[in-house]
Amino acid sequence: MVRSSAGSLFHVDVVRSVPLLLPLVAGLRGAGVTVLAADGGGEAALDELGAELAGPVLWLFGNEARGVPADLAAAADVRVRVPMRGRAESLNLAAAAAICLYVTQQQKG
Repeated sequence: MVRSSAGSLFHVDVVRSVPLLLPLVAGLRGAGVTVLAADGGGEAALDELGAELAGPVLWLFGNEARGVPADLAAAADVRVRVPMRGRAESLNLAAAAAICLYVTQQQKG
């Protein structure tokens, strides 16, 4: 993982697996963090987000086959889809995460 992240792993907070992830998400929401779940069928398009990206943000990404687990997606403030042109059905996880994180950073200036 360190090699594939090109060293960014040491500068970006990443949580791979937490036994009690739902309480962690609830605690962060209670502290004012906006929780966004990447979901190909999400109700909001990434390019339509505004205020949701202004403050601290926690992104939830699931695996490519099943996506974000239903209980975590339900705990998010917004389920977000990446708009795609053409006939592509989905993006792989790395591409979707890169796009979401890039747009989030761009909104923060």
